[in-house]
Amino acid sequence: MATTKRKPRGKNADGTDFLENPEVISNQLGKTEKFLNKNKKLVFGIGGLIAIIIAAVFIYRYTMETKNAEAQEEMFQATFYFESGNLDNALNGDGNALGFLDIVNDYSGTEAANLASFYAGSIYLQQRNFEGALDMLKDFSSDDFLVAARKHVLIGDAYMELGNFTNAAAAYEKGASTHANKQFSPQYLMKAALAFENSGNNAKAISTYDAVINKYPESLEITNARKLKARLEALAAN
Repeated sequence: MATTKRKPRGKNADGTDFLENPEVISNQLGKTEKFLNKNKKLVFGIGGLIAIIIAAVFIYRYTMETKNAEAQEEMFQATFYFESGNLDNALNGDGNALGFLDIVNDYSGTEAANLASFYAGSIYLQQRNFEGALDMLKDFSSDDFLVAARKHVLIGDAYMELGNFTNAAAAYEKGASTHANKQFSPQYLMKAALAFENSGNNAKAISTYDAVINKYPESLEITNARKLKARLEALAAN
């Protein structure tokens, strides 16, 4: 004889509470009220803390947006100086308008200050202040893959000038692999190969030239890569 299973009391067959049951709802509300009455300080304290956090986040975002807008306006003249080749005024200001270093220091944490670090690093590199260039460029970050790749290459250039060929090669390789593309990656790999060669790691230089030859056969660097690879292979054979 077939038997039917009894449903658990107070629950549906699928295990959910009888929330449609007025008695159950009343009991739950009663428990909640007792908890609130017993823990008023805790509940209101947590609620107040959450409200403070939300307000603080809102105020911070508003302040940073306002600060960033002001910084971008202040940076206009420095950018003009940079594009016109007046690097000293672009970096340090002209006594009236702010320079990139002022933007970095006065508007720290803003997008404008972040971009100013890139400009300042580029200027330091041109002025042969390689340590200063590294400090500024390492502080810069970008969601734009091409700009991010360029940052690593400039860091590589600074290390090359300082004679730190191992770090230079690593920076160039990072630049080449950041959103790898046939326009810029072959150039960056050629720089990396030269850095490896200068560091005495000819085997790695050869493999890097191979990467240009095999991955970017239509690049402008292909002929030079083949020639330089052949030269290193001939040296290795002697």
